[in-house]
Amino acid sequence: MNTRLVYRMTVMAIFLTAICNAQNIKFLKKYDQQHLYNIALPIGGIGTGTVSLGGRGELRDWEIMNKPGKGFSTITTGNQAPFFAIYVKETDKPAKSRALLGPLHASEYQHYEGRPVNHHGLPRFSTASFEASYPFGRVHLSDSTMPVKVQLTGFNPFVPSNTEASSTPIAILRYEVTNSSSKKVEVAICGTMRNFIGIDGSRQAKNWKGDIVYEGANKNKNTFIEEPGYKGIYMTSKGVDSSDAAWGTILLGTTNKYYTSYRRSSIRNDWENALLNFWDDFSADGMLTDRNELVDDNPMASLASATAINPGETKVFEFFISWHFPNRLDWNNSWTFGNKGKIVGNYYTRVYKNAKDAADKVLPKLPEWEQSSIQFVNAFMAADLPAEVKEAALFNLSTLRSQTVFRLPSGHLMGWEGIMNETGSCYGNCTHVWNYESATSFLFGDLARSMREVELVYGTKSTGKMMNRVNIPLESNFAIDHVAAADGQMGSIMRFYREWKHAGDINWLKKHWPVVKSAIRYAWLLDSWDQDADGIQEGKQHNTMDVDYYGPNPQMQFWYFGALKAGAEIASYLGEKKFADSCMKILSKGSAWVDKNLFNGEYYEHWITDPTTKKFLNLSDTTVLVPPFQLGKGCLVDQLAGQYMAHLCGLGYLAEPQHIRTALQSIVKYNSVLRFDTVFNNMRSYVMDKEPGLIMASWPKGRLEVPFPYFAESMSGFEYTAAIGLIYEQELENGLSAVRNIRSRFDGEKRNPYNEPECGHHYARAMASWSLIPSLTGFDYNGYKKMFRINNRQGTFFWSNGYAWGTYSLENEQLKVACLFGSINIQEFVVGEKKIKYPKQVLRQDEKIELRVN
Repeated sequence: MNTRLVYRMTVMAIFLTAICNAQNIKFLKKYDQQHLYNIALPIGGIGTGTVSLGGRGELRDWEIMNKPGKGFSTITTGNQAPFFAIYVKETDKPAKSRALLGPLHASEYQHYEGRPVNHHGLPRFSTASFEASYPFGRVHLSDSTMPVKVQLTGFNPFVPSNTEASSTPIAILRYEVTNSSSKKVEVAICGTMRNFIGIDGSRQAKNWKGDIVYEGANKNKNTFIEEPGYKGIYMTSKGVDSSDAAWGTILLGTTNKYYTSYRRSSIRNDWENALLNFWDDFSADGMLTDRNELVDDNPMASLASATAINPGETKVFEFFISWHFPNRLDWNNSWTFGNKGKIVGNYYTRVYKNAKDAADKVLPKLPEWEQSSIQFVNAFMAADLPAEVKEAALFNLSTLRSQTVFRLPSGHLMGWEGIMNETGSCYGNCTHVWNYESATSFLFGDLARSMREVELVYGTKSTGKMMNRVNIPLESNFAIDHVAAADGQMGSIMRFYREWKHAGDINWLKKHWPVVKSAIRYAWLLDSWDQDADGIQEGKQHNTMDVDYYGPNPQMQFWYFGALKAGAEIASYLGEKKFADSCMKILSKGSAWVDKNLFNGEYYEHWITDPTTKKFLNLSDTTVLVPPFQLGKGCLVDQLAGQYMAHLCGLGYLAEPQHIRTALQSIVKYNSVLRFDTVFNNMRSYVMDKEPGLIMASWPKGRLEVPFPYFAESMSGFEYTAAIGLIYEQELENGLSAVRNIRSRFDGEKRNPYNEPECGHHYARAMASWSLIPSLTGFDYNGYKKMFRINNRQGTFFWSNGYAWGTYSLENEQLKVACLFGSINIQEFVVGEKKIKYPKQVLRQDEKIELRVN
């Protein structure tokens, strides 16, 4: 078929899809005008970088160039940050132009030079609201002085189990304009942005006023291109070094078939005249007169689309921004301010040659990928689960599309712990942080397995020691060493089991099992955590509190028990009875000791040992020298993190069930803070004022003089861990209350709903929130047994295993299961304790089945 014909058909498909899809998205959360200030929904693919859609229609946090950029708008704060504008001309009335932005916030008025916020001087809409179901964000704009209402939908495709569709370097911005007047109106929408190639925020200077001035652009060039499926301004650079991390290409484009006009530059920006010249041109008739004057290193590009709209009619104006920046730097250097590291590259820039190639390849597939994204959102939204659970699980998926995550050219998924405003935070796929998250495994199994391969192939030494952090390039890890985290290493073994279980891939299991087995045995080596292999970890244990614990404690013990049980399950499957028996013997002995000694009748506590002798310390003896930064008799919020992961992996209880439940109830009793303005915290504050939450540790039996550093903080990833544990123990109201408390903080006004921080924005641990779904539904897929398990909860629910997803409904004794994407091998369904054989053995995409449960 003729290429141009294919593109024309694609454009029509995109247009028709846009009209249909606009009304079909089921939105989870709505934010009124008083709750828009901090909204920033990331629009970008997995590992591609992102730009965020603000609650008032602004584009903010430009992070498409291989580094974080919170607050980075490509320019010094002012009127010339990227924005979209609308021109409206009613018959027999003067034309009106507005920036497609909602009203200013009360905090955005005062500034030493009258420039408190970007676009401060642009006329804008007086009323705005926002609604979202990630990955879709929608802004509503209206104004009593305007004859139109505008609805902006921004997104990037997000299709679980389809990594290709979910990893595209493009932001779709779809403006729907409704003529609310009684007369025909002429309407044009225009996007304007400077070609900021070379400017990623890392090179800064200050002028005499103290303004930050961003540097790096050099002989940048804008070129108008017209392809069968789109038109746009293609941004390149002749002067930026091609090895620079900020070197690449950008495309501002439109798929509209309306009249298109453009400008490749403006005039020289003396006294802000570049913006004035553009605004006068656009406001005159909604059409642009091209300029191509080489007056700036970062020339202003503008692209407009114009048409007429009848009374009561709605028309769609679709724009997109695609990008391509290949020179990602290694994190051991690039997390230091200044971006002086070595180039390691990006996976997505191997898939796409440049920003134009990205548009060429993505746009034809956009109707399908968008529809699949909506299908995912709507299937998820149909689940009979509390709104706070849906919000916590769905909105935290945005972390996968932030600069927290990237992919190497080999395809391996890599992650910081989180990101600071301008740099990554804590490098290396940190095992003790990524331990907690589950979203990657349940939604993108291939990416989760790539992370396990990083840990096992590149991060584990011949002794079985697994480095807590890995370097890049990955091969460099063979020549270096790093501390092992007791919780991180044992958790990685559990996560390996989970990944194998979800996939059921025996070849993958056999390939990595020898290293997994050595990682388990590492705990039994001399001077390791459990050198006498009695199930009790007396040794020094580096952990996620960023300190070393001495002696057995619940946090490390339960991760250890989970690893032992996972190892026993794998060994039994492979016929290695001796190793399986060894793991279970150690687990049984250690679990009994922990229940007898660490459980104090209310919760599990820490028995501190002498760092040298490894003998237990008598804490009641005031002359005893206690090592600093320990837990001691404290009640830790995530003391049962390993048990949480064991339930998620289908490994069952690791200690006495009643003790587990009592400990979780004690966390609610002792760690719940109803108002954080009543408690002291010498460290970081993630919960403040009258907000409620779960504190990291409490000491009902007496606090150590120098406890672990974060004891007075409250962090959502840890709170989710406790909440999920409570739900597994059928403490539903306590668990759900914890989730509600978390999400109430991220209300759009005080905090960004798509950014739960810890040591940095978009913190990986918060993706533990996805585990709320299986904890409530009991969903557990076993790929090697081909078993699909759920609990007896009645209603309709969402399921996923990383390779397929769909819905199921259980009503009385009738089970209906639908596969909406991928395929899944099933020989048996288990509903509660009832088992149902499935003779077809494979449930394929778009298939539905009905079974009787009796």
